[in-house]
Amino acid sequence: MLSFSLRGSRTRLFICASAMISIVALIDWRVDLNVNFGFLYLFPMLIVGYCLERWQIALVAGLCTLLAESFAPFVWRAADGIPRDIFMVAAFFGTGLFAFESAKNRRLTSLHVQEIEQEVELRREAEQQLKVLIESSPAAIVTLNSSGEILMANLAAHRLLEFEPETLIGESIIPFLPILATVPAADESTPSFRTAMQCRGRRRDGNVFLADIWFSTYRTKSGARLAAMMIDSSEDLRDREESSLQQLLAGSRLAVGAVSHEIRNVCGAISVVYANLSRNDRLARNEDFLALGTLVEGLKRIATLELRQTAGNQELSRVDLYQLLEELRIVTESPLRESGVSVQWNLPDHLPSVWADHHNLLQVLLNLVKNSQRAMRHKEIKELRISASFEGERVVLRVCDTGSGVVNPERLFQPFQPGAEAAGLGLYLSRALARAFKGDLRYEPGPVCCFALDLAPFAEEATDSQVTHADG
Repeated sequence: MLSFSLRGSRTRLFICASAMISIVALIDWRVDLNVNFGFLYLFPMLIVGYCLERWQIALVAGLCTLLAESFAPFVWRAADGIPRDIFMVAAFFGTGLFAFESAKNRRLTSLHVQEIEQEVELRREAEQQLKVLIESSPAAIVTLNSSGEILMANLAAHRLLEFEPETLIGESIIPFLPILATVPAADESTPSFRTAMQCRGRRRDGNVFLADIWFSTYRTKSGARLAAMMIDSSEDLRDREESSLQQLLAGSRLAVGAVSHEIRNVCGAISVVYANLSRNDRLARNEDFLALGTLVEGLKRIATLELRQTAGNQELSRVDLYQLLEELRIVTESPLRESGVSVQWNLPDHLPSVWADHHNLLQVLLNLVKNSQRAMRHKEIKELRISASFEGERVVLRVCDTGSGVVNPERLFQPFQPGAEAAGLGLYLSRALARAFKGDLRYEPGPVCCFALDLAPFAEEATDSQVTHADG
């Protein structure tokens, strides 16, 4: 009865209940027996409970009571009729109300089951997507228990530690990344950790690699767990060290060139004095005087290293200025903000690429920004403006600040200046680097301190020989 009622629509159920009430009333009316068939109205009341509201069920219960009393085989008397009617109304209404609540609970249970099934399906789909993501991730991902035993590892983790697929499960992490085994397990007395670190790892064959690790600890019913994502950054370390070495060599060559230039100037002055003194016949025949001249000439030959030769050994390429200036913003934004410097970037929508060495050009701009930051250290108004423009056949980058300005502009790009910070080579090396890729660095006098960096725009037909040598 209940399952039949749930399968029908409300209208169909109501018609069925009405027909059953009519049939019971007809039987009670036509069958001439000393039997009250009113109890048969309980069956249509079960159906009524599935298709009507509570107040409607009460009305139908009253109707069924009225029909039962109307066709009863005995005379109705108030003494026993009223209690009997109350009992029948209560019975009919209770039966319908029971069906109503049963149907309601059945519907709610069905909806709840559907929601659970949908949630299970969504969870299964999410787990499947997560599993695919973990398995296809280029980063090594592992989960460990509190004793350092590997519970799960993706294919990248097997490749990183040089294990065959599906053979890393159950292995201890201690021989490979012992630092992970020292992380405190997450429990009620220890907070969860979510951090990153860099350490040395060891592969199965004993080879050592540099690992960048992001890990977090968490608690489960089975105990403390640790999830870690790792990448091999050995190649990045090699690239970084090689780049640092190349930068060190380039800076050293420029510094040697600067020293050689100064020594050559001194040797030139000494040579003039030596030539004047050599006119004295007595000194001209003095062996010590002649040896001194030989030493000066030898020192002059040693100092003949040209700066443009030392700075010209760079591999130039096409440099996207928008990308380079974005890197400059990432590097300088935080320290400038901490120093109270407001930065204004004025960049056009379209700016051509330039011929340069990406790393060296970034170093030049970084040196200019650092100089501006130091110049505005004790100023109330600290404003830095970095702009770019295409002027004629050159791309010009300008770094302007509200600092103290330059007292002696003519000595700006000379090395080893008195009173300069460090060795006084910052601007000297910056201009030498700029000239190495056919650019230039100059000071523009005005109400604010401004340095302009001229760069050669990139051209497909340009050759290396056109861009790797500075102007004479």
